Amino acid sequence: MDELRWGVDLGGTKIEAVVIDGTMRPLSRRRIATEAEGGYSHILGRIGRLLEEVSAETGLALPERLGIGTPGRYDEPLRVMKNSNTLSLNGRDLKGDIEAVLRRAVVLENDANCFALAESMLGSGAELMSDPARAAFGIILGTGVGGGIVTGGRVRRGAHGIAGEWGHNELIAEGEECYCGRRGCVETVISGPALERHYLGLSGKRKPLVEIALERESDSAAAATMERLLFYFGKALAQVINILDPDICILGGGVGSIELLYSKEVVEAIEKHLFTSELRIPLLRPLLGDSAGVFGAALLTSSL
Repeated sequence: MDELRWGVDLGGTKIEAVVIDGTMRPLSRRRIATEAEGGYSHILGRIGRLLEEVSAETGLALPERLGIGTPGRYDEPLRVMKNSNTLSLNGRDLKGDIEAVLRRAVVLENDANCFALAESMLGSGAELMSDPARAAFGIILGTGVGGGIVTGGRVRRGAHGIAGEWGHNELIAEGEECYCGRRGCVETVISGPALERHYLGLSGKRKPLVEIALERESDSAAAATMERLLFYFGKALAQVINILDPDICILGGGVGSIELLYSKEVVEAIEKHLFTSELRIPLLRPLLGDSAGVFGAALLTSSL
């Protein structure tokens, strides 16, 4: 029983919990709606309720420590949440408050870091990351743009807790305003909503990005939108590779499912901006689906 690890993925619309054993096999997985509109205290109650249900289902008591993946980041020195798109979490001591509700210690980590940890250790990067000296860059490309760095089976947090946050580097000078207060961030250019807005501006039509991608050959506005994704994704990721030089990159999120991002064209788009002329690392598809976050959360307690 000492090998069991518990994880919770706190999302904007759903909360998922998992219990995994020493072989990383899930013994229990359960989801409930977040009901974020109920406010901060209600969300805390929903986490507690979900874990009570898992405990009742498995007959297991809560462990002394469990991992929780969150939208946004927890500032450890200030003891507050920041940059969460679940707005009621911002400015709150989420770690302290969850620990008070559960009467257990928790390890909080950004959901992008949980994705990177799970996919690099259990998912598409598991074989390549068997060497502890290797580094993985896990990429979230969806409604927002984020990332996480994993080395030796551990999340790299950094001095400010922002390691891997490539989504808020400037990509276009004086570009579109970002919610973070800056302009031209990567997120304002190649996130799903940003690309859909670009297509709308060219065509006057609202379409989901998946549909836009499929119409690249028949729709000039779709073609221009995909060229924008290619060029700026290549430029933005090359900057990360020039600094971090990871052994693998794993793509996740809705934009990360676009087939174009696994083509020879995207390799060429990256190589245009690399310090070296040849891209020698794989761009991998995720294997764990939308449960990567909760598996990563469970792994947090073994990566301390």
